[in-house]
Amino acid sequence: MSVAQAQIDTPEWVRDAVFYQIFPDRFARSLTVPKSSLLDEWGSPPTYNGYQGGDLAGVAEHLDYLQDLGVNAVYFTPVFQSASNHRYHTHDYEKVDPMLGGDAALRMLIDQAHARGMRVVLDGVFNHASRGFFQFHDILENGADSAYLDWFLINKFPLNAYHPEEPPNYQAWWNLPALPKFNIQCDAVREFLLGVATRWIDFGVDGWRLDVANEIDDDEFWRAFRRRVRQANPDAYIVGEVWTDSERWLQGDMWDAVMNYEFTRCCISYFIGDDVDRSELERTALNLAGPKGAPAFARSIERLRGLYAPEITAVMLNLLGSHDSARFISLARGDGSALRLATLFQMTYPGAPSIYYGDEIGMRGGHDPANRGAFPWHAPDSWDYDLLRYFQRLIDLRKSRKALRRGAFRVLHAAGDVFAHGCKLDRDVVFVAFNAGKATQRLDLPVHDQAADGVELIDPWTREGVPVDGGFVRGLELAPRSGTVLVTRLDT
Repeated sequence: MSVAQAQIDTPEWVRDAVFYQIFPDRFARSLTVPKSSLLDEWGSPPTYNGYQGGDLAGVAEHLDYLQDLGVNAVYFTPVFQSASNHRYHTHDYEKVDPMLGGDAALRMLIDQAHARGMRVVLDGVFNHASRGFFQFHDILENGADSAYLDWFLINKFPLNAYHPEEPPNYQAWWNLPALPKFNIQCDAVREFLLGVATRWIDFGVDGWRLDVANEIDDDEFWRAFRRRVRQANPDAYIVGEVWTDSERWLQGDMWDAVMNYEFTRCCISYFIGDDVDRSELERTALNLAGPKGAPAFARSIERLRGLYAPEITAVMLNLLGSHDSARFISLARGDGSALRLATLFQMTYPGAPSIYYGDEIGMRGGHDPANRGAFPWHAPDSWDYDLLRYFQRLIDLRKSRKALRRGAFRVLHAAGDVFAHGCKLDRDVVFVAFNAGKATQRLDLPVHDQAADGVELIDPWTREGVPVDGGFVRGLELAPRSGTVLVTRLDT
């Protein structure tokens, strides 16, 4: 283990967090925030450019719902002023978009969330700005005479910022002219971005999700970012967006974690398998989901757990979907059992689970913009209430069993379609078994040294008990496409 690894310090609160990811334009619309008369109707089919008028005040008005669900942390896609409904085209990093209610709405939301013990994490788009960003606009207006030429990487004048048939003659994210890439080697740019990071931490946010963070290919910048953010708030969470293995940035001196898309890939392979909608899957970097079946799932999970120090694994942002992929249930072609099984694993695996808004009520949607639909407050009959209660039950299980948040994880069985694992912390032990197949399976579950012979394990919801016999829970019947949870009693 390196010196850096030996000094890894990740925020303790993230171990207890259940995140909820919100796309602000589509979660909730408040009557307190003035609106344009030209918005799309709430709940209409989402489009690339249209606004439906969600705002941060609307989120604040639905904190009761989030608290009842059981989540205690919210991650927002960008909230700063931008000429796009997703707000990844940042115009002003120092101003919350007025369409979202401005700085005052964020202030109210943070205060109300903190009063409930909930954390708020913002999205930092620091790799690139937009054509409307002041310093880039100055170059558009003044050309080679601009005072900000060194903020971006310009190849030629005049700029091709709006020509529909010619590529931009400046560096831009994925060569999209709307997204000029910052020159991170410019001292003024570095100081500006670090100042933005600390400004909003000082404002009260609890951390940053870093958009396309691997594309800022400068480790010293990220080390400086961590130092500045942690000086402002020693408990701030720093999580990067990287879709592949991320050891480079997770040595304890840059980020705390990444969005764990490798975890997502494992879950797609096992819980959906060959039934996955390949046309949707192949539109993302998740297209190579890997081999199927429980043994392959066990190997993938064990490999993933071995990549990082335990302090990192404990705070990884474990997600099943996001604004950048089709919803999990849509990848599964509407198979609710796939989402239920994957969520059971997500809630019983080390790291911080992250729910993409609306997944808990069965919202569907393919790749963007379809995965960014409006939350159906207006259509409660469309909700899957059984699924909602299932999410609530699993979140409550995670919150009530410390072994799931700080215990030792161990794969106990992996054969055919059946996988089982255990989490143990002192007397608190949780066993979980999955049957991802379409036929009933019987399992003698090996508990090894995690529970002694004669110990009664119980279903946490029915309270029915089964004994450990010779190191096994014998004759465990697993219905098709189902999961079973057994726990030790803590009330005796």
